[in-house]
Amino acid sequence: MFGLPGGMEWVILAIIALLVFGGSRLANAGKNAGKAIREFKEETSSLKKTDTPPAVPPAAPLAEPEGIVHEGEIVPDEKDKGQRA
Repeated sequence: MFGLPGGMEWVILAIIALLVFGGSRLANAGKNAGKAIREFKEETSSLKKTDTPPAVPPAAPLAEPEGIVHEGEIVPDEKDKGQRA
């Protein structure tokens, strides 16, 4: 029963809007709506252009521990004992 307006309903709505608001007000409203849509498109396209993924810095090389790792602890090698003592 109630749905979207068809062809003739749109014409009737346009005539009513023209009588209520007048031609100049409707023209200005259309111009302002066009400007707003154009600005919105420009901003979204500029965001797409500048939205680049951040550069991932190269991973730093892992330093090898001095000695032997045993259950989470670094135990000095046999050859390192004489140098550190």
